[in-house]
Amino acid sequence: MNELIAQLVKQLNISEEQAAGGAGALFKLVKEQLAAGDFAKLTAAVGGIEGLIDRAPAASGAASMFGGFGAMLGGAAGSVASLGSAASAFKSLGLDSDMITRFAPVVLAFVQKEGGAAVAPIVQKVMDKLAGR
Repeated sequence: MNELIAQLVKQLNISEEQAAGGAGALFKLVKEQLAAGDFAKLTAAVGGIEGLIDRAPAASGAASMFGGFGAMLGGAAGSVASLGSAASAFKSLGLDSDMITRFAPVVLAFVQKEGGAAVAPIVQKVMDKLAGR
């Protein structure tokens, strides 16, 4: 994961804390959107994901409540709620929510490199879903 954090710091001109917290928020979002078995495949192929999730700031206030409610609804509402939680986490790191779209390709490229072709489509599916594709 140090390699991912270094890439984010260099490519996005952010601090290590912001890189780790933002990547953790994205992996948390991925975890919320995946079936447990798919997430287990991902963590088996790419070590350190849970550690980054632990470094993600907790969603605050309304984002946390909306996230929990949206997760119960599932589908598009769950995706929107999860994205709101990620945006809240990014905000608490001093990052604009538009940085999520700048983090996503770096994180995805890292997953492809580390996890290979078997797990990259799992993460890509979540990113596409969140982007409305």
